Amino acid sequence: MNDTSGNILKEIVQNRQLIKSLAKNDFKTKFAGSYLGTIWAFVQPVVTVLIYWFVFDKAIGMRVSLRSQLPLPYVLWLVAGIVPWFFFSDCISAGTSVLVEYNYLVKKVVFNIDILPVVKVFASIFVHVFFVLFMAALFLCYGYPPDFYVLQTLYYSAGVLLLALGMSYFTSAVSVFFPDMRQIVNIALQVGIWMTPIMWNIDDMREKIPSFLLIMLKCNPLYYIVMGYREAFIDKVWFWEHPGMTLYFWAFTGVVCLLGVKVFKRLKVHFADVL
Repeated sequence: MNDTSGNILKEIVQNRQLIKSLAKNDFKTKFAGSYLGTIWAFVQPVVTVLIYWFVFDKAIGMRVSLRSQLPLPYVLWLVAGIVPWFFFSDCISAGTSVLVEYNYLVKKVVFNIDILPVVKVFASIFVHVFFVLFMAALFLCYGYPPDFYVLQTLYYSAGVLLLALGMSYFTSAVSVFFPDMRQIVNIALQVGIWMTPIMWNIDDMREKIPSFLLIMLKCNPLYYIVMGYREAFIDKVWFWEHPGMTLYFWAFTGVVCLLGVKVFKRLKVHFADVL
């Protein structure tokens, strides 16, 4: 780990209480003024799941199976894949605009702006924890009680958090000078949800698309995360049983974090002037 990333990590640890406080406040104020308040943070994802479930299960009639070939309710398969996507999407969307949103703090000389992307990412954890618990309860209702494999969601959630944090450092810094970055990120997320095997099963595509395209789809780091959640809740597979994919994901995430932090550090001296 180089000095730049090491300094960021040190600053995060030193300011952990401030980050925790700002993250809580960010989550609460996001929906301040509305009658339902923070409930809106959970309504939209639930509605999205219901829409996808109706379209793909009831209208199209998609079916999936466990590795034992036993039928699995599509809603369980869908939820296990879309919950980590919600977490990643929320982190990136919020993280990209964090410097513009907190421009009054950026202009304060005494405030350590290095922690702002961390605040946004940590604020997204509250909703994610709720949906992981909701997912576990849904599996239980369908007769699939959680077991020790489900503890892997902590590992995969940490992977999402670090990947999103590295990207947020990059996109938040660039968006100060290039406002269109926020629109680019939104479009990328719209495309990304369909390029990730969330609504569709990648195993069903083996004979339908060229092998090189299949490899490209698996190079998407979110593929590792989505499949990881499904293996924790459905297939009952430990993450270390895929050493190649695990090594690739963490190498990719490490490069993203180093690049994101380096760009952020390089550009931050100009943030106050532009904002």
